[in-house]
Amino acid sequence: MRCFVTTLIAFFVTVAINSQNKDDITVIYYSAKFIDNISLTEFKDYNLQKFYMDDKPKVFVKEKIKYLPTIVLYNDGEEILKLESDISLKLKPENWRDILSEHIEVLLSQRF
Repeated sequence: MRCFVTTLIAFFVTVAINSQNKDDITVIYYSAKFIDNISLTEFKDYNLQKFYMDDKPKVFVKEKIKYLPTIVLYNDGEEILKLESDISLKLKPENWRDILSEHIEVLLSQRF
C-alpha cells in the first residue's frame, strides 16, 4: 500500500510539472549516472529538468532519446532544439551552450 501511495504521489507531481512546463521555455537534460554530469546553472531561470536513464527509462523511450547525454529545448511543449552527444559521450558541437543560449534568446525576443 505504501508503495502504491508513493507511486501515486510521484505521478501527480510529474503531471503538475509537465503541465507547468508546457507554457514556458524548458530545458531537459537526459543522461545516465555513469556519465559525467553537466552543469546547467546558466539555464536555471527556465524550467530545467534532469532525467536519468536508470530512474526513468520509459521517458527515454517515449522521447526517442538515442544518445547520452542529450539536451532538448522546448517552447510551450514544442521541441525546438535537440543537442546530442557522440560516441565520446560529450555533447556536440563543442559550443552547444552558445547554441542553446542563442535559441533561448530568439524565443524570448519573439514573446515581446
